Amino acid sequence: MRKIDFSQLNQQAKQFSGFDTEDEQVLAGAHSLLVAELDAVTEAFYEELGRIEEAQPFLEGRLDALKATHRRWLERIFTGPYDADFAAYMHHVGVVHVEVRLPERFMASGIGLIGKHLIPVLARVCGEDLVTLSSRMKAVNAVTTYCLIIMQTSYREHELDRFMDVTGISEALYANLAAAYREKNGVSAG
Repeated sequence: MRKIDFSQLNQQAKQFSGFDTEDEQVLAGAHSLLVAELDAVTEAFYEELGRIEEAQPFLEGRLDALKATHRRWLERIFTGPYDADFAAYMHHVGVVHVEVRLPERFMASGIGLIGKHLIPVLARVCGEDLVTLSSRMKAVNAVTTYCLIIMQTSYREHELDRFMDVTGISEALYANLAAAYREKNGVSAG
């Protein structure tokens, strides 16, 4: 597997998700309110997953361990710091999902379910303060999208590794072909 520049991946994911310093500050300010709700969000998340037949094989016999891991993951996404080490952690989460052969669409749908269960929590803790609610919803959406972008990178790398293994193409040859394609088609490398 190729060496990953987690600093660069971190910056790209922030840029593409719109996750910025202001969002980081909003999350830090909301942490104490949200942390008390993360157990309930985790329970709701897995209750809903449990109703999806295709998810059953990934849950059977592991539900308590998955809930504990999910709860720790949720807290980490609300505490940061959102740096290269954080990107490496999120990337590793993606690798674990690749290793258990979780379909990639489950990653995106999981982020959607997290948002579904966090929005009512945010509405409840913000009450009538729509300005605060709006900034917190924006920050939660940005941080979860940022995490998803990083985690899904693991799937792209896995597919590329399989492609190179099956075809026998070296990493250097693949890089040269990709560069030639980008040049010919005016596509940026980032």
